[in-house]
Amino acid sequence: MRISEDYTGHVEPGGDAQRRTLAALTITKLSVGPMDNNTYLLVDRDSGEALLIDAANDPDRISDLIGYDRERPTLRTVVTTHQHQDHWQALGAVAGANGANTAAHPLDADPLPVPPDFLLEHGDKISVGSCELEVIHLRGHTPGSIALLYRDPEGHPHLFTGDSLFPGGVGKTTSPENFKQLMTDVEERVFNVLPDETWFYPGHGDDSTLGAERPKLKEWWERGW
Repeated sequence: MRISEDYTGHVEPGGDAQRRTLAALTITKLSVGPMDNNTYLLVDRDSGEALLIDAANDPDRISDLIGYDRERPTLRTVVTTHQHQDHWQALGAVAGANGANTAAHPLDADPLPVPPDFLLEHGDKISVGSCELEVIHLRGHTPGSIALLYRDPEGHPHLFTGDSLFPGGVGKTTSPENFKQLMTDVEERVFNVLPDETWFYPGHGDDSTLGAERPKLKEWWERGW
């Protein structure tokens, strides 16, 4: 698999992966499956330990992403951001092939094909080697949707939002109550506490920054979806 080091945040189904190299961590983004799901491989640069966010589909492509030689990272954990089926089609295969632990929020655990080894609640932390990710519970798209936040000590924060936040709006909800809950969580737990420079990585499509989306919050509230 070709991995581009020119990170833009735009990847194509069946196309190349893109890798972003930070001081302590690399982030590699790959589009998998017919719904253009994003999967993210995070690798601690010192230890070579890795964490995968959403083993959504195409286990062979995800295996190619991890690699096969002696220098490949060691996949320790697979985190599923929420219970929707398009985000865990390759979970069993990828976790089984790598002997990796799986993790998800307890409210979204039951539909998963593999019972989580770890349950993640709001405020918990999960490690990738020496790096830590913070768990942010964003209720509304599903009851147990989570985002993962990496606070780069030498740069801006990086936020993996699943289907709770996209460029242009929050994720799909099925009732006004769920929409209000998701908008409230996204505003209070994300926009009110993180800077504009925060780069976020959604479950489908291109990335964005909180600064680019912040002026649209009023519009999102008014349109109601």
